[in-house]
Amino acid sequence: MITASDIAKLRAQTGAGMMDCKNSLEEAGGDNEKAAELLRKKGILKTAKRADKVAADGKVVAVVNSDQKSGAIAEVNSETDFVAKSDDFIKFAKDVADAVLTDNPADLQALEKSKLPSGKTVAETVGELTLKIGEKIGVRRFARYSTDGVVAMYLHGSKIGVLVELTGNDHGLALEIAMHVAASNPKCLSRDQVDQDLVAKEKAIYAEQLKGKPANIMENILKGKLEKFYGEICLLEQPFIKDEEKTVKQMLENGKCEIKRYVRFELGEGLTVEKKDFAAEVAEQLK
Repeated sequence: MITASDIAKLRAQTGAGMMDCKNSLEEAGGDNEKAAELLRKKGILKTAKRADKVAADGKVVAVVNSDQKSGAIAEVNSETDFVAKSDDFIKFAKDVADAVLTDNPADLQALEKSKLPSGKTVAETVGELTLKIGEKIGVRRFARYSTDGVVAMYLHGSKIGVLVELTGNDHGLALEIAMHVAASNPKCLSRDQVDQDLVAKEKAIYAEQLKGKPANIMENILKGKLEKFYGEICLLEQPFIKDEEKTVKQMLENGKCEIKRYVRFELGEGLTVEKKDFAAEVAEQLK
């Protein structure tokens, strides 16, 4: 006879649902080990069924070493916000960021082989969580910086994360730049990095808008529109979020440092799901 205690024991061991545990114990004739093995086999099927699901929720996590010389950021996904708030998922996401910082993996395949504090690899843990939670879990992307200057990270909740590398040792300024990047979402660092096809497309749109105006006037207006365009998408030319009288470049000149690189992860970015405008939310809160 299968008792409630038997079911509870198997649930604690596997994290599977009550009815799954009950059915597996009955199928295994009450043998706990066989029941756990049956659940694993069924779990493999469950994991396969979730492979084509879109995991666009989850968390963006980041960590910086105590010396502020290296840092890591990762996007870890689940299918729902409910799962993203669970203790198991939160711990896994943090462990992934720590693994990126410690192991410096070359790519996602290498990261999957990284060992977590549990002694299991990232890939093994993903499989177990998918079985236990019943949702597709995965690590979508990550980045890691190491420098002689300073690294800062900023997280807006769990939806947006930024990692910034600056020359010098002004961590305070690096943190403010990271906050600015979270809010303003620049497409590139400077205008020399802007895709020229995009510039050509903008020029064509402006030219169409200005059709019929005298050539000399059209040229001046076009130049002004392009300057505004660069000021919107280039980090160095954007008005600084906390002092819009100055650009980010002017803030850096005051601090006598340069931005070497930055990365900004926004949860679910580019995935085919309905997304909230998190950047606008950050900008409003930082003003």
